[in-house]
Amino acid sequence: MRLSLLTLTAIAGLFAAADASAQTYDPRYPVCMHVYSGGGLSGGGGGWFDCSFTSLPQCRASASGRAASCDVNPYYAFDERAPSPSKRHRKVY
Repeated sequence: MRLSLLTLTAIAGLFAAADASAQTYDPRYPVCMHVYSGGGLSGGGGGWFDCSFTSLPQCRASASGRAASCDVNPYYAFDERAPSPSKRHRKVY
């Protein structure tokens, strides 16, 4: 009896955890707006990220008057130069 109760509890826990979804950042834009949503009666807060801004002032104008803040996108793909070849990797003939 205990084993079946434990098994049912474990299965219920897995189904409860399966509802979560991952938030992704768009690496094409350097600025994200974090929009906060209220918790309501359940007590849980939340929100989402809107990574579609090219500058902090642009994001702040959109966030004005809302429960939101603007941050630099940690996953923005900066245009970086390829590293130059070092001398020790040259072929010697």
